[in-house]
Amino acid sequence: MRIDNNIFSKFDAEEAVNALRHHAQPLETIDDLDPLIEYIGDAKYVLIGEASHGTHEYYTWRMKITQRLIKEKNFSFISVEGDWPDCSRVNRYVKHYPQSGNSSHEVLQSFNRWPTWMWGNWEMVAFIDWLKKFNSSLANNKKIGFYGLDVYSFRESLEAMMVYLKKYDIHAFNTAKKVLNCFESYGDDEGQSYARASAFIPEMCEQAVLDLLIEIRSKISNYNSDVENVFSTEQNAIIAVNAERYYRAMIQGGPRSWNIRDNHMVSTIDRLMKFHGDKAKIIIWEHNTHIGDARATDMIGDGMVNVGQLLTEKYAKDGVVAIGFGSYQGTVIAGNNWGDAIRKVTIPQAKVGSWEQLFHQAANGKNKLLMMHHIKDISCLSTHIGHRAIGVVYNPMRDQLGNYVPSIMPMRYDAFIFLDKTKALYPLHVESNNHQIPETYPFGF
Repeated sequence: MRIDNNIFSKFDAEEAVNALRHHAQPLETIDDLDPLIEYIGDAKYVLIGEASHGTHEYYTWRMKITQRLIKEKNFSFISVEGDWPDCSRVNRYVKHYPQSGNSSHEVLQSFNRWPTWMWGNWEMVAFIDWLKKFNSSLANNKKIGFYGLDVYSFRESLEAMMVYLKKYDIHAFNTAKKVLNCFESYGDDEGQSYARASAFIPEMCEQAVLDLLIEIRSKISNYNSDVENVFSTEQNAIIAVNAERYYRAMIQGGPRSWNIRDNHMVSTIDRLMKFHGDKAKIIIWEHNTHIGDARATDMIGDGMVNVGQLLTEKYAKDGVVAIGFGSYQGTVIAGNNWGDAIRKVTIPQAKVGSWEQLFHQAANGKNKLLMMHHIKDISCLSTHIGHRAIGVVYNPMRDQLGNYVPSIMPMRYDAFIFLDKTKALYPLHVESNNHQIPETYPFGF
């Protein structure tokens, strides 16, 4: 992502620090979230971000907000930046479906596609334990669900479909098998071989996945199974279609593959909202780059859209609230490159003039909650300021050169949680000498 090297000189830093110091509120306990919960009000869409996919405090504070929204605002389900088949297993487990798993730890261990730590972590074990217990007293149609939004699970979605179709529709099962065979003929490397081949043969498996979706949709009303399984079967077929499009676009570069992915996530949100009925309310967990409105960043100049922008454009009247996160320094779980081993990496102090550095100076090392409507008319904060974003691949040696997204913060989010110093989360897929649960479990949920 491009960054303007002059963005940090376009505002009065002292004025910005003073404004943040005046308007930011303390954030120490779950009760300090009261201004945020009040602001959310009757909104039907709450998007909760993170500045990395490997930070303990982003997960735990996001979970605390989610708990309050479920208990106090009657939110219906959670959807996350995760693969549908893996999250479907979690969904069935927390809803007490038979033979859905023996423990949260067991179910989350099934997240075995890199980066495994995103959802396979002890923070999630604690939350899933809480959610299952919360659901235990609710009627079946009122239990809080947990769903994946992403498009990457081409193989897993096909395999999950085939398990179901083999029992209920052998003809559609054979169609799905043809799709899998078509895709596998180009290799088994997360779609890379298929993407490269598509540069020369642009419509290799496209018709096959479309035919599969059409067949399933034509028969789905006749499938006699629980409603979650029926919905999941159609969703997996949709993933197959959009994943094929994503992989073909990937080789071309540019914004198209990103836009296919975020449009897929929004269409999944739409399907989930319809599935849960007119009174449904959704909590969305994704990286800041997906939930903060793209129009407030340099993404718009690259022709990119994101979930936050698309939902705001479509459903502003229903209430769309985006909550961003950030920190000044700490540690994080990330890979040095794609597929790398799980590593705990030190995050250096934020770049001078960045949003995180200004907040650090204003907050005197404390955690803070900032409601953006308090600062939207302050000119020095209504310009593009660098806001740090850390992905699953992260090299701290390059932190001062990149990793900052120029953002008009009051436009990008409705609220921001600043955590001065953060630490890496606790992955499940890590060998330990004593195999003990981290001392932070269960985080008070």
